[in-house]
Amino acid sequence: MKFNFETSYNQKSLSVMAKCIRKTSRKSKSKRSTILGWVVILFALFLCFYPEDGVFVINSNKVITFIVALIIFVVLIFQDKINGYFAKRHMLKGTEIAKSFFDTENRKEFVSETAVGKSQFSFDKIQEIAETSEYFVFIFSQNHAQIYDKNKLSGGSVDDFRAFLKDVTGKGIVSVK
Repeated sequence: MKFNFETSYNQKSLSVMAKCIRKTSRKSKSKRSTILGWVVILFALFLCFYPEDGVFVINSNKVITFIVALIIFVVLIFQDKINGYFAKRHMLKGTEIAKSFFDTENRKEFVSETAVGKSQFSFDKIQEIAETSEYFVFIFSQNHAQIYDKNKLSGGSVDDFRAFLKDVTGKGIVSVK
């Protein structure tokens, strides 16, 4: 049996990929950064609204502090979309669409093709596998992953592919909401 995917690396898929990396291989680092971000926001808001000499005064320091708190808030809320945007900007031209082939007879590697070229990847290099409602994500490191669109799967069912992945990698699949 051969599983085939055609995945478009667009803003949506890259944002999902960033979210999966954040919730798996970067989980503890992300948690620390998020806590620090919220502490900084709360401290900045305290400084912005703390009355000086019993009187609330708006000055340039408070305005700048409020703007910085607002920027940190926006980054915390939209971090996956922001990371997806920068990932898209760093992609090579011609890698926007990837066709991937998984042969159940070849249990060591799989193939991915783009307009730039053809690459083989070893299953044992996959650190974690994440799954969303629309995608499978292979996480190779804290900075590298590949995404596969379930809607563009041919050659078998999603359940068959999931079972194949578990069998060939020996890893569980992390569900990411």
